[in-house]
Order: sequence, then structure tokens, then C-alpha cells
Amino acid sequence: MKFQFFTIPIIDPAPTTAELNAFLATVRVVQVKRQFVPDGNNSAWSICITYLEIGGRPSPDKRSQTDYREVLPEAQFRVFAKLRTLRKELAEKEGIPAYAVFTNEQLAEMVRNPVKSLTSLRKISGIGQSRAEKYGEAFLTVLRENLDATPSNPPGAANGEASEDQS
Repeated sequence: MKFQFFTIPIIDPAPTTAELNAFLATVRVVQVKRQFVPDGNNSAWSICITYLEIGGRPSPDKRSQTDYREVLPEAQFRVFAKLRTLRKELAEKEGIPAYAVFTNEQLAEMVRNPVKSLTSLRKISGIGQSRAEKYGEAFLTVLRENLDATPSNPPGAANGEASEDQS
């Protein structure tokens, strides 16, 4: 992970704001910390961006590289699909891209290695304390309801359920 710092003055913030937005368009943001620095006419926002380099915006082709319907067993894919629906609802409600909530890979990891607590959620690569606290309980609820029900309640699944090891 890398860090980038910006100081955005209260008076005439446009040039620095444009620089910040241009930077954000080229990286994967992990965390943003901001602090207001009061100093009369020199007051400013101090912003620290923790990020990963991605070499530009992800293309639609890169997003669709992994077909989780083929990668995950049928029962796990059904839970994965429910997690994606929840992610979409949360993202639309907040007006942010879905990947800003959790990525497809993070959702798949939640299903592959069933997550039962915020602590285990934070062990997934790229999920920090902030996102775990903000979105974790909603996703944990879906996981608990669906993964706990999968072995004992196989609605419409003829095979694949018995091979699922939930321990």
C-alpha cells in the first residue's frame, strides 16, 4: 500500500481538488483520512489517501475475467449472487460504485471460506476496519441465513450440496 497526501486550502480549493480527483481516477483507494486544519485564511483540509496502484481504471473486460458461476459450486454461487444484490442495493443507496462496497473477489472469498464475524471479515484481503464496520453486519446476516441453511435445506438443488463442507 502507498500513501498520498493533499492539502486543500479553503480559499481557492479548485486547483488542488482537480489534482486530487485526477489522482483518485488512477488508483484503487483503500482508505481516506481527512483532518480540518484551522489557521485563519490559511485553513485547509489535510487528506491522506491510502491506495493500491492499478495502472488506470479497471476495464469491463478485466471485471468479467472471472466467471464466478463456473468457479463456485452451485450452492455457493447462489449465496454469492445474494451478496452481489445486497452490495448493489447499498452502493445505489450511497451513490457509489458497487466495488467500493466490496469487490467480486471479496464476496467470493466470503462464500468460499464462510465468514461468521467482523474479525474474520477483516481477514479478507482489502477489507479494513472501516468497511467491515460499515457494511459487515448486513453481509454477515446474509451469509448466516444462507450458508447455515444450505446443508439442511437444499431447495431445488439435486447435487453439489452434499459435497459442500461447511466446517
